[in-house]
Amino acid sequence: MQNTTPKTYDYPQFTEEMRRDYTILVPNMLPVQLGLICRLMRNYGYKMELLHTEGPNIAEQGLRNVHNDTCYPALLVIGQLIDAIQSGRYDVHKIALILPQTGGGCRASNYIHLLRKALEKNGYGFIPVISLNFSGLESNPGFKITPGLARRLAYGCIFGDILMKCVYRMRPYEIKKGSTDRLHRKWEKICIDFVSGKHLSHTRFKQICRTIIHDFDRLPIDENLKKPKVGIVGEILVKFLPAANNHLAELLEQEGAEAVVPDLTDFMCYCFYNQNFKHEKLGFKKTSAITGNAGIAAINWLRSAATEEFKKSRHFDPPANISDLARMASPIVSMGNQTGEGWFLTGEMMELIHGGTQNIVCTQPFGCLPNHIVGKGVIKAIRRSHPEANIVAIDYDPGASEVNQLNRIKLMLSTAVKNMK
Repeated sequence: MQNTTPKTYDYPQFTEEMRRDYTILVPNMLPVQLGLICRLMRNYGYKMELLHTEGPNIAEQGLRNVHNDTCYPALLVIGQLIDAIQSGRYDVHKIALILPQTGGGCRASNYIHLLRKALEKNGYGFIPVISLNFSGLESNPGFKITPGLARRLAYGCIFGDILMKCVYRMRPYEIKKGSTDRLHRKWEKICIDFVSGKHLSHTRFKQICRTIIHDFDRLPIDENLKKPKVGIVGEILVKFLPAANNHLAELLEQEGAEAVVPDLTDFMCYCFYNQNFKHEKLGFKKTSAITGNAGIAAINWLRSAATEEFKKSRHFDPPANISDLARMASPIVSMGNQTGEGWFLTGEMMELIHGGTQNIVCTQPFGCLPNHIVGKGVIKAIRRSHPEANIVAIDYDPGASEVNQLNRIKLMLSTAVKNMK
């Protein structure tokens, strides 16, 4: 008779004792935000190192260690971690790895299991993998998010969003080459010193938010120079990670455009907002909706100082309101589309168009079913109500042709320039 008992796995855990001398390797999924977060974690006794390696070898490592129908983000993340382990730069018996788990229907929830399988395949099954999640999927005795740490992480994310918005808005128009990046480095250091300091003052946090925006708003730029604005949306890792989208923001700037990238914090609001649909339509407890709405209120409160300063500024727009994104997306897709970026991706495109950014690059991993439905699949519907929309969907994959990607982006830009004239 066949044994139907499910197989159990006993994976190594990151223990309290490991905090003292283990290095936690962090894949570079969000360069701006994770750069801030890794540095503040050192004050909590975690020696975290953000990996900056990129190039064809990273994707090749992913292809060698993960089956080839896995999405591009998984290949890059796992490939980067395996490459770091095999580089010889670290004592493999003194390192741990960390990956986020969303808990949703996307394969992002399964990356951690794919990584563990790859480690076992290469003889590194003893290396602990930390699951960074807020839904109780896994626990690690030596890695805990305390309320104080969560507050610092929230501050770091908001700082990262502000800096990203300011840099992308001002850099294409700067009069003195490199002035935007120098200002970015100055404020990045101030933000790191604040979030990793001994004492946190919310008053000081709000002051830093306002002063960053005010400082960038006064940066000398060519006010007469007009460039087409191009929004970057799509799967969260491909959208934010330059190595995954072939440095799309820099490419757009080189081609004479201004890149517009929505905030990471908006995605967190999307995750909270989804609890309302789950309560109303799927039978989830009312407390889940209450918790979700409380999370949105907390985020809006945290970035209220930045929002008000953006409204007063000459060059910037305030961040989106998640309920507005839902309202704009709902005629096109159901709020039940919650796998991956779900309806939020459609909402981001609509918000960009309503905000004056009609040109959009929708970045998606090749074969990512959720993104093809709520990204590429809704373009015709968007164009019916907004004929001025100039949207191109670009697939990213180890086998994708960069020349083809570049040609399609340039075609979109040529249309954007014609529309401006």
